[in-house]
Amino acid sequence: MIIREIEAKDNQRMEHIIKRSLESFDLDIPGTAYYDPQLASLAQFYQQQTKANYWVAVNEQDVVVGGVGIGPYSQTADVCELQKLYIAPEAQGIGLSRKLMDVALTYAKEHYSYCYLETLDKLEVANSLYNKLGFELLDKALEGSDHDAMDAWYIKKLK
Repeated sequence: MIIREIEAKDNQRMEHIIKRSLESFDLDIPGTAYYDPQLASLAQFYQQQTKANYWVAVNEQDVVVGGVGIGPYSQTADVCELQKLYIAPEAQGIGLSRKLMDVALTYAKEHYSYCYLETLDKLEVANSLYNKLGFELLDKALEGSDHDAMDAWYIKKLK
């Protein structure tokens, strides 16, 4: 697997991975990434933001099998948000999420003091990874959250 910055040619595949993943958990509902307006143009969306990036993992055939993003959290300049960590079913269970998180958090440390993320309690595998990487569970979302269907919120001190 190779991890690289997202390119426009990756948009459709990453949108597909995100939507199928959410559908598999019955999360194709308002208040989740499923309805994010930028989902079909992630490359352009992240390129237009400052202190933001999105990475994809590609297999030997240069097919995207997952991705993760870091973007500014709207309320506080020193807080970023881990965004859209999704892995295609054929690439799950091989440590790819952790590799993507390592790339994202390395980038985040260069620009921010804290990393925030929103998820769902029922996504146990993902939550286990967040705990292993030093994220702490919060009692509620940070102010300014866009995904009101989420019920688990984490933060990690980066510096």
